[in-house]
This record gives sequence, structure tokens and C-alpha cells, in this order.
Amino acid sequence: MPELPEAEVVRRGLAQWVAGRVIEDVQVLEARSVRRHTDGPEAFVQDLAGCRVLDVVRRGKFLWMPLGAPETDSMGSGDSPTLALMAHLGMSGQMLIKDAGLPDDRHLRIRLTLSEASDPENPGDQLPTELRFVDQRIFGGLFIDDLVPTADGAAAGRGLRGDALIPQHAAHIARDPLDPAFDIDAVHDRLRRRRTGIKRALLDQGLVSGIGNIYVDEALWEARLHYARPTETLTRTETRRVLEAVQNVMTRALEAGGTSFDSLYVNVNGESGYFALSLNAYGQTGNPCPRCAAAGRDGLIVREQFMNRSSFRCNCCQRKPRNARF
Repeated sequence: MPELPEAEVVRRGLAQWVAGRVIEDVQVLEARSVRRHTDGPEAFVQDLAGCRVLDVVRRGKFLWMPLGAPETDSMGSGDSPTLALMAHLGMSGQMLIKDAGLPDDRHLRIRLTLSEASDPENPGDQLPTELRFVDQRIFGGLFIDDLVPTADGAAAGRGLRGDALIPQHAAHIARDPLDPAFDIDAVHDRLRRRRTGIKRALLDQGLVSGIGNIYVDEALWEARLHYARPTETLTRTETRRVLEAVQNVMTRALEAGGTSFDSLYVNVNGESGYFALSLNAYGQTGNPCPRCAAAGRDGLIVREQFMNRSSFRCNCCQRKPRNARF
């Protein structure tokens, strides 16, 4: 499943190519892809057609597009939006910008036809007019949700407008490590009360959002912490070290366009990210630990089962604590 960097790469593409444009037509080619829209496919089409996309916002792995009336200007001045189009990418969902004349993608589920617009970087060129939701496994989907005020009154997430409004179905999601309002000290206090292993805690989207299996393993490697380190034993310095490692890893992943292991994760132009080439721990079973090798030690990356998935660590510089919590 895409993690924060992959979702942010998609958000940036949508913000550049879709924000400010009117959704002129909607086609639902697979009803299961709008199953989260409680009123059904016909209502989804009727409710969405004619709306202007005011922004593209992300918190953690969640993406949404606040909607306004078509006469609203591109910056969405005037009344605050009350609805948003939410995109749940699931395991294989893709948001692709395509020219209308191109053949349909094999697993095309929803097609949004957008109003014409010029490319801001090349004003003489027209932007593609279709936003396609492609989803091989149909675990993801689109739906319209009510916007509610954020609990802390701060901007809901990464976006252009900075509205303190979040979709109702994402309101329980904690702020992510790249959010300007992210509070490391507050997360430390909550971590200490969890009495569980550090990796299990960091995968909890209600504590910190956007972190999945790849980036938590990379951050724990960078912070030299075992994934079963009890949260109640973490010092404030150790919490800051691991969360800053998460921020560093995710920032580097963003610069590389995300992590792609197959053709399922791509950005809005259909291009894969290449951060997988820079991974130090995840998927590196049997390889020398880069840090240990540089120090003349014999550490190796090992793969272990954890929460029905794989966990990767160095057997030398990330030793298992005696009081491990899994």
C-alpha cells in the first residue's frame, strides 16, 4: 500500500494538474470503486459533476479534493467548502492524468472529465482533460464526504489553501511527520503510555499517520532501534531520534519520487519512483548493513516475521532488547 511519500507525490501532481478545474462529466465503470459513497453510483455521478476542485490535500496516506461551485474562482475565495472528493488508493489504486484520445487503461474504474486549462509552465499547451482512477485489485475507490473542522484548529494537512477542514472519515487520523503542525513531544507522551513495541506503535495511524512497513523499518535502522523496543522505555531523546529519522527518510523518498517495487505505484504521469534503490534495511535480507560495513563490523540485514508481514533490521546495530514487546 502506498505510504506517505507516495501519496504526497500523487498529491503534488494532482495539485498541479487538477486543482482549480471543473469536473464536467463523471463515468463510473466499476460500481465497487464507489462503494464507500453511501448513496450509490448514480448519486456519486450527480453530486460530483459540475463541481470545481478547489485544492488537493493530504494527511498521512489520505488524499482529498475540497469541492466548490463551478463559479468559484480557482483559489476558492468565498465560502468555505463543505464537501470533498476522497481518494482511497488501497493496494493498487492510481490517479492518472490522460488525454481524452488515449485508449482506456486496462483497469480503468472511474473517469472524470475536466474543464480545459492551459499548462502553467507552457501557457500555449493545453492540460490533459481526463483524471482516471485505475485500480487492478479494487481495494481502493473514490467517494464524497462531509468536511468538518480539525480538532486543533490548524490546517488539515498539506495543501494550497490551508483550510482547517478535514473529511469526516479522516478526522480520526493523526498528523503525519511532515505536517507543519506535527508535535514530537506530544507523540512521545502518547508513545510512553502505549506499552507496546515501537514499530507496532508507529504503524498505528491514530498515533502517527503515513508510516507503513517500508519507512518504519528504514527509520528504525537509521535510529539504531529494534522494532520490539518497549515504548514505555523510550527517552524523549530516543523518540525525537526515531521521528526525525522518519522525517529524513520520507524527505529523501519524496526527492526520489517514492518507492516502487512493481508497476502498481506510479505518479499522475504513470512514472515510477526509484527510492527502492536507496533502501538500507527493507528488502535487503542477507546484505551487509551499510553502517556496520563502514565501521568494519559484520552486521547483516535479517528478515523476521512481524504482524503478519516482514520486518528488516541489522542483527548487529539493532539488537533485540531483553524486555522486547512485539
